[in-house]
Amino acid sequence: MALAFASVGVASAEDVTAQPMASTDQLPPDQHVSDTVIELAGWVVASKDNQGYPFAVMDKAAAQILVFDGEGRLRGATPGLFGSAVGDHTAPGVAGLALREIPGRDRTTPAGRFVGGFGPSIDAGRVLWVDYESAVSIHPTATGVPAERRAERLASPSPDDNRVTHGCINISPDFYAQIVAPTFERGGVFYVLPDKDSLAKTFPEFAQSRAAAQGNNEAHAGPAGR
Repeated sequence: MALAFASVGVASAEDVTAQPMASTDQLPPDQHVSDTVIELAGWVVASKDNQGYPFAVMDKAAAQILVFDGEGRLRGATPGLFGSAVGDHTAPGVAGLALREIPGRDRTTPAGRFVGGFGPSIDAGRVLWVDYESAVSIHPTATGVPAERRAERLASPSPDDNRVTHGCINISPDFYAQIVAPTFERGGVFYVLPDKDSLAKTFPEFAQSRAAAQGNNEAHAGPAGR
């Protein structure tokens, strides 16, 4: 799957479907990437919001993660596991709690733009932090709690069972080793789409650019005939 970006910074769905699938595409064959994800990635490249760093766009609703290099070339796409609670907030003090102490309602993967990178953790060694302040990292699927069936959930063709973590993002071990770890070795930017909050609240500059582009398209189309 290769994304071709329009010069105004908004990629179209046709740009994706017209390109050959990349060898690093692990999404189920019948899953499509949303227009919002495509347009956000295009805007990141055009506006240089990533400042030359690699970046990832994460769609919690579709349980999808797309990874790009610093120039906006797609490195890979994969399913992901996200927080079991639907929501975009980070509860105060949640970063200091043990996993078993986090209330179910606060097991969210926060939405927004995060600058992250590898760093130490208390109990898991060196991890790739998406947002250190809220203790959200991206790491390979673990098998510590068999009842959670994380590997099976990740392999299922539907995104409906991919909400199971305490807030961190889980991906397959091979995608992590081959794509994520080397791409973000020196850090990167992570864009996590919201569950409930609006795009205007989560990514205000992108939302403004998107609205302006849509307004220009409507103006160029002219008035409708009777």
